[in-house]
Amino acid sequence: MRIRKAVITAAGGNQRALPLQTLVHNGAEKSVLSILIEQALAANVSEICVVVWPGDEGRYAQASGSLAGAVRFVPQQQPRGYGHAIHCAREFVADEPFLHMVGDHLYVSSTKPGVQRLIELAEAESCSASGVQPTHESLLPHFGAVAGRRMSGQSGVYRVETVLEKPTPTEAEQRLIVPGIRAGYYLCFFGIHVLTPTVLDILGQKLASEPNGAITLSAALAELARQEQYLALEDAGRRYDLGARYGLLTAQLALALNSKDRDEVLTHLLQLLAERELSSPVAEDKR
Repeated sequence: MRIRKAVITAAGGNQRALPLQTLVHNGAEKSVLSILIEQALAANVSEICVVVWPGDEGRYAQASGSLAGAVRFVPQQQPRGYGHAIHCAREFVADEPFLHMVGDHLYVSSTKPGVQRLIELAEAESCSASGVQPTHESLLPHFGAVAGRRMSGQSGVYRVETVLEKPTPTEAEQRLIVPGIRAGYYLCFFGIHVLTPTVLDILGQKLASEPNGAITLSAALAELARQEQYLALEDAGRRYDLGARYGLLTAQLALALNSKDRDEVLTHLLQLLAERELSSPVAEDKR
């Protein structure tokens, strides 16, 4: 099993502008979209499809910069949910396994990138695999989550048995407990997946059976876990939701602190904090 293709979803009404935002990465200004494309290409993916809102193709091509030649843009003609957005790339995928990344997250790792590790696992085991991370129950409304059993001899790898989309803490406590994960934490999706064509078949069936409803990826992955081996890989990196409050700012700081400019950025932050402390009312009262 060889992963040559990637699908990035960016058509959501509340996320479509986020991949177009500009951040500084390794000293150069780049769009979020181009950073994601670079991460996929660095993992030896050669073809990329970005699912966009109809009419956004030109803006996304411009945001891809010099990498636009490796990218195809496919519109999601109907707002039928996350699962439907992935299904829109079925002709591009053409019965091959593929990497999937969400366009409103950035992934930062100080070791081997999570994208590369996930692809290596999926290729070695010839099956679908999703990046996951132990996540506090207070954040469950923002993520899909999984449970399963640890794979013997493979650190941080789980055979997925249960998938729930944005579970409540009560649902998680009843169905998503994984031995070895500390209390109050659950294995939530990291926003990176390697998926086999079976997932697209399942999504197609769900779209046909619910012609007017929104389709989630989690529902398809729950069915996938019943049909074939599906793994989860614990990722030690960090995912940054760009749509969260201060999400872009936090992602920018994470990128900067993980770059060659780390010392310079830390110096600026310390100066900013010192200036703020000196100008605070408490500091002025002590003068």
